[in-house]
Amino acid sequence: MKKLVLVTTLMLAACSPVPEPEAEPSESAAEFVERVNREYLDLFTEVGAIWWLRATHISYDTGLLAARAEEKWARWKTEVAEGSMKFEGREMTAETARALQILRRDTSMPAPRDPAKRKELARLITDMEGLYGTGKWCPEAGECIPGTELEERMATVRDPDELLAMWQGWREVSIPMRSQYERFVELTNEGARELGFADTGDMWRSGYDMGSDAFRLEADRLWQQVSPLYDQLHCHVRAELSEQYGRERVPPDQPIPAHLLGNMWAQTWDRVYDLVEPYPGVSQVDVTPTLVTGNHTPKEMVRSAESFYTSLGFAPLPDSFWERSLFTKPQDREVQCHASAWTLAGEPDDVRIKMCIKQTHEELGVIYHELGHVYYNRTYAHLPVVFREGAHDGFHEAIGDAIVLAMTPDYLNEVGLLGEQVQSNEALINQQMRTALERIAILPWARLVDEWRWGVFSGEIAPEQYNQAWWDLRTRYQGVASPVPRDESHFDPGAKYHIPANTPYARYFLAGILQFQFYQALCDISGHEGPLHQCSFYQSKEAGERFQAMMAHGSSQPWQDTLQELTGSRSMDGSALFTYFEPLMGWLKEQNQGRQCGW
Repeated sequence: MKKLVLVTTLMLAACSPVPEPEAEPSESAAEFVERVNREYLDLFTEVGAIWWLRATHISYDTGLLAARAEEKWARWKTEVAEGSMKFEGREMTAETARALQILRRDTSMPAPRDPAKRKELARLITDMEGLYGTGKWCPEAGECIPGTELEERMATVRDPDELLAMWQGWREVSIPMRSQYERFVELTNEGARELGFADTGDMWRSGYDMGSDAFRLEADRLWQQVSPLYDQLHCHVRAELSEQYGRERVPPDQPIPAHLLGNMWAQTWDRVYDLVEPYPGVSQVDVTPTLVTGNHTPKEMVRSAESFYTSLGFAPLPDSFWERSLFTKPQDREVQCHASAWTLAGEPDDVRIKMCIKQTHEELGVIYHELGHVYYNRTYAHLPVVFREGAHDGFHEAIGDAIVLAMTPDYLNEVGLLGEQVQSNEALINQQMRTALERIAILPWARLVDEWRWGVFSGEIAPEQYNQAWWDLRTRYQGVASPVPRDESHFDPGAKYHIPANTPYARYFLAGILQFQFYQALCDISGHEGPLHQCSFYQSKEAGERFQAMMAHGSSQPWQDTLQELTGSRSMDGSALFTYFEPLMGWLKEQNQGRQCGW
């Protein structure tokens, strides 16, 4: 996950003065944008340091610093957004007009003008993040278990009663957030309306170079395009889980109980691969044994990822990256282990990642993904600060995902992480199943998280319906259901980091489409011949040059223009996803013959 620079700056300048807004602009639109860019750069050092400290050293004191800094940032950001609106109707260049458009809506947390309400909002977001970051489940017998450890246990435990206890236990952490979140919605909506938007969700959807309603329709179109593959995967996985746990626990025609899918949120299903493996015992791609037996350190794993990017022509990471990143979980303090990439300070090269790296195949892929954010940040660092973002937020997630797709067995063998394997058809189906359990299973989840929030922000989902609406959407999109009755005393959405952290989620859905579109384009540029799933563009300087050229635009032009430069298309399209998974889709259809699919 990328911690967005213009959002990560959520705590501006604990020490910097904030100028009072002017009733009338005393400068031109171009001068206004230039001044804002300067102020961003001046404040980046303080902002980044405060949030980095909060994420890597969770305590009362860092929470206090973060809340106070965020309050000042919210004031400054609101005034910038309001200032950008004063130039409507004036003559200006297209570049200046785009910058003003971005400044008006470039925050996920619009703050009200009222100083007391801004302070309250800052405290709310800090408290909710703190509740999540320090959350633990404390069973009646035994020690309290932190969230990251619970996630690991959910991935390996197969006893349904034990899984249910952990699943319910973690959702106790989010109950205190419920009233906080309700107030949070009220305050951000007030801020959004003051900027001319209907609500916070409307503001979020306005950031895609199309109307808010048009973006909602686009998300629906993309989901309809890719849902047939998900439906086939769901049908097979449910049938196999029914075999494992019995028809009473997993009815073959009902939604799948959420605690049985190997993930705390049932967002990805790769951890139940052993239960649904198409050809048991047939070799699969897994570098975990090599990482463990070779005792690869976290830094060595990151170096492996860096070497892929440098093979494409990207510059090596700076020394500061290796000195300032967090690669392992400290033993002496609480940290946010959720993997993220950061760009800090006014220095274009102050890039970092924050992870608690383990020696697993999955973690290695996460590292390759996070470096995608880092290299995207570095590639557009020459632009004015206001344009130092992805073409849209889905681009930022898809960059690294496309690289992970290129981590083929041949590539892993070439770099010494995987022994040479015979790629039989059975091994291919096994490999594609594992990939689909991660990348296809997440699509409806990634679709519904913001669908819920859009409804909450607009008032379509009232506070007394928060939990019911959440599970209605999960059933509708995922075919997943709560294993036990839940009521409005619970706040199950808050058990997912991105809700208390207020991180928009549509980016992950869009990235699920774009990563395959990018991957196919890069494979074509590299001259790959043969099935798409066999392609690795490792060491292709031509692919790297085109990739960097696309990334260098940042958000300085509409994403449609940027997409066209790499792929030749101005539309996001899921057809490459079907091309990639063609072998698995055929296999799933055969397996599902005679089964009752759907829910």
